[in-house]
Amino acid sequence: MAIEKALYEAPVGIESEMQEQEPIEIEIVDPEMVSIEMDGLEINILPGEDLENHNANIAEQLDEQALALISDELLEAYGTDLESRAEWEETYYDGLELLGLKIEDRSEPWEGAFGVYHPVLAEAVVKFQAETIVETFPAQGPVKTKLIGAYSREKTEAANRVREDMNYMLTDGMPDYRSEHERVLWNLPIAGSAFKKVFFDPSLDRPVAQFIPAEDFIVSYGASSLESAQRYTHRMKRSKNEVRKMQVSGFYRDVDLGDPVADNDDISNRKDEISGYNASQDDRFTLLEIHCDLDIPGFEDTDKEGDPTGIEVPYVVTIEKGTGEVLSIYRNWEEGDNNKRRLNHFTHYTYVPGFGFYGFGLIHLIGGYAKGATS
Repeated sequence: MAIEKALYEAPVGIESEMQEQEPIEIEIVDPEMVSIEMDGLEINILPGEDLENHNANIAEQLDEQALALISDELLEAYGTDLESRAEWEETYYDGLELLGLKIEDRSEPWEGAFGVYHPVLAEAVVKFQAETIVETFPAQGPVKTKLIGAYSREKTEAANRVREDMNYMLTDGMPDYRSEHERVLWNLPIAGSAFKKVFFDPSLDRPVAQFIPAEDFIVSYGASSLESAQRYTHRMKRSKNEVRKMQVSGFYRDVDLGDPVADNDDISNRKDEISGYNASQDDRFTLLEIHCDLDIPGFEDTDKEGDPTGIEVPYVVTIEKGTGEVLSIYRNWEEGDNNKRRLNHFTHYTYVPGFGFYGFGLIHLIGGYAKGATS
């Protein structure tokens, strides 16, 4: 089937040479594939081809073998990152018990023995949270503005508008902002590190500043900051319905993941135990959102001549841990950035800077005193 259509059409009553221009020819052989010919130039639009594809899900364009190789490589690297911080996890796990938040009956060294923990650790945590929330979230709002350079009425009015708009967004437009912030302030002094992930949630149609506990943020060995980290992973728990929504919206690949497989780490289990929850009831998927550098065949970094450079560039890869299925691969740099600098979506809060990536918390600083006082 061929369709002829003039490229230009002169206004009524105006004679133009454009009317004499040869029409372009559009040939539709397959309803899903269009071929356009004009002045010796042929353009083929293939099914599924995205011409503005910087923000496209690259996983949709890769075959299963390529996705399996990426999944195996990143899951192995994730396991290595977990092993590198094993001692940190052990210290954190043992320290959670010293908070004394769970009342228990002891049978050692005898039945009915005294089972109360010294409250020095819990008191310090509560005091830090109570004082810090007042400083960081005052009644007039958490955002303040500061003028740089010469003062003027226009700059002052603009600063006031920015302050009022941002305070409105954080207090009314993002109703969960304060509760998430308070969770940060509770966990920060205990673990020494806490994280926030700021992103636009399409399901809520608004920005979100989500709290991420330190145990769910895994960083590659040797990293001293997010900027210098070779790789970092956000471990997420998502229900079957939440994952399905993301698949239907096109954000994740529409692949069958089966039923969720329970995958709980020791620290999360200890927190559930302290809070009175049963981790065996957790029927959510474990998703690994890995921020890393990759050199993906077919999407290589190229020089000015178009030849591959062999340089790995930043991507965000989401993998369902139970099946190893790659759900999405997205470019993680601004469109048009020739340097392909990694975009950072996380904020790292530290209580006391430590020797490595994670900070020192009260468990590390006074955990020994709490244990000694309890004994």
